[in-house]
Amino acid sequence: MFTRQTLFKQLAAMQVPQNVPVLCHTSLRAVGEVEGRGEGFLEALIDYVTADGGILLIPTHTWANVGKDCVTMDVTSPETCIGTLPSIAAVHPKAHRSLHPTHSMAAFGDNAEEFIAGECMVDSSTSPRGCHGRLWERGGKILLIGVGHNRNTYLHAVEELMQIPGRMSDALVPATIRLKDGSVIERPIHCHDSHGLGDISRRYPKYEEAFRHHGCITDGLLGAAKTQLCDCVKMRDVMLLIRERSGGAELLADDEPIPQKYWR
Repeated sequence: MFTRQTLFKQLAAMQVPQNVPVLCHTSLRAVGEVEGRGEGFLEALIDYVTADGGILLIPTHTWANVGKDCVTMDVTSPETCIGTLPSIAAVHPKAHRSLHPTHSMAAFGDNAEEFIAGECMVDSSTSPRGCHGRLWERGGKILLIGVGHNRNTYLHAVEELMQIPGRMSDALVPATIRLKDGSVIERPIHCHDSHGLGDISRRYPKYEEAFRHHGCITDGLLGAAKTQLCDCVKMRDVMLLIRERSGGAELLADDEPIPQKYWR
């Protein structure tokens, strides 16, 4: 069993910061048996990341509800579409949950409410004007705990920043948010839509070689899970470099590696 103290030592060994936003994508199965189970693992992350003014972010996505006959995101519900830890985080008593209809986050820390403010006003899934954009504005990090870059939702926001064609729905898609008082508000957004290219995020691991070449990633362990600590600013800059050098070519239409001439 991995204790809280062991997790703290592993986070420190990776030099996970405690004074900036840190967004975690996690496979609890990969982490293994932890003191306090999923709740104990989350408490350890909260206490470590927020120790010096940092903000811990846990995705609590509900994009799978789009198009169904239900409220797209219920801020009082633990139901998410991306795993166990998000469901624990969604209703944690210390959590401040962002009001995004498809890509909400549970935020922890003294400055959490300010960080997630205005999410109900953005008009796309991972808007650069929302929480995901604030990650690079504030020198944030991504922790991929037992998962790969196919789970790195932040990369969607960088693609939105670059305005890559064929990534978002042309029309606004109906979506709704149920607030704590039970009222429901409408918040139509442009959703992720690859326009026939399949699941674009499954090809995001193609960026990893370039990320590593430019020092974007620090490797480590959290519990038994192989973990990558990823720098948001550096990843954004590498993707912008590839976009510029490739002349705006579509590089995620197939499984072929990104040519080294675009990033070396």
